[in-house]
Amino acid sequence: MVILKNLSLCVLLFMSFLVFFEVNASHEINRKLQSVSNNVVKRILRPKFHFRPAKHWINDPTGPMYYNGIYHLFYQYNTKGEVWGNIVWAHSVSVDMVNWINLEHAIYPSEVFDKYGTWSGSTTILPGNKPVILYTGIVDDNQTQVQNYAIPANLSDPFLRKWIKPDNNPLVVADESINKTKFRDPTTAWLGQDGSWRMLVGSLRKNKRGLAILYRSKDFMKWTKAPHTFHSSVNTGNWECVDFFPVSLEKTDGLDTSAIGDKIKHVMKASLDDNRWDYYTIGTYDTKRDRYIPDDTMIEGSHGLRLDYGNFYASKTFYDPSKNRRVLMGWCNESDVFPTDDIFKGWSGIQAIPRKLWIDPSGKHLVQWPIEELETLRKKKVELRNHKLNKGENVEVQGITPAQADVEVTFSFSSLENAEEFDPSWADLYAEDVCAIRGSTVQGGLGPFGLLTLSSENLEEYTPVFFRVFKDQDKHKVLMCSDASSSSVRNHKKMFKPSFAGYVNVDLTDKKLSLRSLIDHSVVASFGAGGKTCITSRVYPALSIYGDTHLFAFNNGTETVKIDTLDAWSMDKADM
Repeated sequence: MVILKNLSLCVLLFMSFLVFFEVNASHEINRKLQSVSNNVVKRILRPKFHFRPAKHWINDPTGPMYYNGIYHLFYQYNTKGEVWGNIVWAHSVSVDMVNWINLEHAIYPSEVFDKYGTWSGSTTILPGNKPVILYTGIVDDNQTQVQNYAIPANLSDPFLRKWIKPDNNPLVVADESINKTKFRDPTTAWLGQDGSWRMLVGSLRKNKRGLAILYRSKDFMKWTKAPHTFHSSVNTGNWECVDFFPVSLEKTDGLDTSAIGDKIKHVMKASLDDNRWDYYTIGTYDTKRDRYIPDDTMIEGSHGLRLDYGNFYASKTFYDPSKNRRVLMGWCNESDVFPTDDIFKGWSGIQAIPRKLWIDPSGKHLVQWPIEELETLRKKKVELRNHKLNKGENVEVQGITPAQADVEVTFSFSSLENAEEFDPSWADLYAEDVCAIRGSTVQGGLGPFGLLTLSSENLEEYTPVFFRVFKDQDKHKVLMCSDASSSSVRNHKKMFKPSFAGYVNVDLTDKKLSLRSLIDHSVVASFGAGGKTCITSRVYPALSIYGDTHLFAFNNGTETVKIDTLDAWSMDKADM
């Protein structure tokens, strides 16, 4: 009787919550929601193979690293709730970056140099195989920021559970030329040919000029600001979580952060505080002048290249010497009715699936792909081969768990002649604006075609991930979209249901386009053309949950497309 009363009370509270937030309370939704307890409801949209701790708020991956056979993930964590605040450096370890063990917090506010906050930073492995954390400390109510360091208490501990903040902190204090409240997130340091260490700190100057400030040190303890700016860009706003690293022009293997050479380019990434986008440029590191120069083809700021065109921010890379790869990790925030939904759920934020990262052979952009270890979670598999999709046709992918799946599909088409004209008025728009205009239900020539993920049976809600090919003067332009506008029948005005999109720099000579989507209850992470363009969407379906979720391949263009290959797997739950 007590159990039944508690269950009824939980259901009643949850239904009241939905009514309060103007949910489209159809009989079907009510039937499904009334069949589960409050505890289950909290878990319906919780991802099963994307990392997050059991409860509370998380954000930036602050210092991922590989050390003595163990992967370490440090991340910003609120110890007391589901909104930002009370931030510490939480710490988890793994042998595969898929399954994780949560440890005690590595760093938390405790000293005069970080009493008001322990914010983001990075890790560096010093000579003698000694790891060190660089992080931003907040020293007063005005959010004055300084740069500190921490070291392991016991290097013989394989998990590096305890960290010490030495008394000679802070290492770096802003001089009078620097905005002391916009001075944060020190990068992984690299060792120059002159024997000096270098690191960057993101900041902001007048006229919304974002910049990376360079510091140098002979001993890693006494740091001196360079007399010149390492790199900056006007109208980009405050730069957070700056990342700077080399990429090989000859292979997809990663490089140590200190690597230089003729066959190497460098990447400068900044997380733009104004719009929460991670943009990057590719260029040359002039070691003689200690400056970064973007290639001529690069565009700075919001209209430039992004690591991910969706819910993805504050990313950080690290070099993994065990597999000679550079690995990218990033934060995916919630997009539901903030903050009340998150407080109700008891958690907020996830980490994106770690990705291997390298430069495209064209040298014009980066390529990303989920780490190979993720494939260990693949279980039941279904296949579809040589299936034609005519205009308006959907084909359901059956036999897997579509709410928790990994899907790889290659589409082909016989001609580019039916590609629609690219409207010149769209030239100054962001790709997502074009996606909002030419969505998945707007018939085109060559496209839209792709996947309908997290779909209800009758398509009352679905998240389409698709391509649309345009003619743009004497060339073709490929738009990739992940459109959350139809992702949920919940109609609350504060729910964020955007159209995310990016253009795909791909050669269409073979008339093929490939797509991979990782579907995990409230996240759809997609990789177009082998990872040339990546989009992560956070969505919150009310109908398409668990066993009521469906997955379709579709075509809404006049040009027939063929599914050459489609492989889909049910995904197991990761340990965390």
